[in-house]
Amino acid sequence: MNEAGARWFKSARSTGAKECVEIAFLPGGVGIRDSKNPTGPALLFGPSEWDRFTHALRKGHFDRR
Repeated sequence: MNEAGARWFKSARSTGAKECVEIAFLPGGVGIRDSKNPTGPALLFGPSEWDRFTHALRKGHFDRR
């Protein structure tokens, strides 16, 4: 996946806290990066990986306890 020219954005639910990530929909997948380090590395997920990740988020698998 090529992230050149990607349009990165934060969630509309972002509170502006320091724990924000940005995502970009790319041909063939989705990119995720740290909003505090936009020139740093990005994670790239294929479509099925992204679906599994967002499903786990909705189920609360990553909630702090």
